[in-house]
Amino acid sequence: MRVCIVGAGAIGGLIAAKLHVGGESVSVIDRGLHLLAIRNKGLHVHWNDGSICKARVAAYESAADAGEQDLVVLGVKTYDLTHVAKEIEPLLGANTVVMTVQNGIPWWYFQKEGGVFDGTRLQSLDPSGVLSSSIDPDRILGCVAYPAAALVGPGVVRHIEGDRFPLGELDGIETERAKSIRDALVKGGLRSRVVTDIRAELWLKALGNLTINPVSALSRATMAGICRFPQTRELVVAMMSEAYAIASKLGITLRHTIEERVQGAEKVGDHKTSMLQDLEANRPLETEALLGSILELGRLTNTPTPLMGAVYGLVRLLENSSQAPSRKVARGGAAVTTKAA
Repeated sequence: MRVCIVGAGAIGGLIAAKLHVGGESVSVIDRGLHLLAIRNKGLHVHWNDGSICKARVAAYESAADAGEQDLVVLGVKTYDLTHVAKEIEPLLGANTVVMTVQNGIPWWYFQKEGGVFDGTRLQSLDPSGVLSSSIDPDRILGCVAYPAAALVGPGVVRHIEGDRFPLGELDGIETERAKSIRDALVKGGLRSRVVTDIRAELWLKALGNLTINPVSALSRATMAGICRFPQTRELVVAMMSEAYAIASKLGITLRHTIEERVQGAEKVGDHKTSMLQDLEANRPLETEALLGSILELGRLTNTPTPLMGAVYGLVRLLENSSQAPSRKVARGGAAVTTKAA
């Protein structure tokens, strides 16, 4: 299978290396020193058990150089997706699958959803409609990336914990292409399964993203630190409760309770969330995908979200503060530099 990873950061790099080890024909699209390091030395993933996964993969700066693929994995941050969508066409053949692994709610959430909001475009994620018009929903395969990882240097990814990548079709049908991609991930040493309700999996991951990520940016605390401090744990639980109400109105049944979700986040340990990593590196924050989109779903379903709204306002103020001018409107670009659960 010809696979191109667009954005070989922490999660994208991990997937690229593992698929390469599993025998797939893998290429990546990235930029800068990270691209040069991959070209010169390959991708190195330092696994949490002490092993090192080394992968010599083709590395390009543009989709035109990579050519047509069987599978395209979008590993960029959510704010880079619009830019990528405008340049993705050279990668797409008649049967090319596009798999998304972004944190938070995806732009395609209501595409092929089948409910009362079927086809609704989320303004917080696709305000111009470029994503919806550029990537046919029939191509899309949703995937939830559970591992926590970080890009620790050019060409080097450090895996912290987790190896699960559940995936599924937007309409819930268990297709042969989904099974094939699942098999490729498993062959590379990752855990994956085909699910018939990918949105429920997205919500389960989103419960942590929409709470612990923004709280970590505001407090500079780690995942375990937030979950162990009584006041922030209470805030996280209350925000999750608001989100739970939204998910329920959208027909989502979650297989874990809020307390189980908080306990799972605590078990990750003293790990910095992706949003805190981005803040410390002076990169843009994924505020809309992780929290703004949930608030939009709250408005659509007439669900009160006072706590989420307050935290969202504080994070936006942080983004637009004079101390971080480069994060104000720093949207666009081609590649992700770090991504973690």
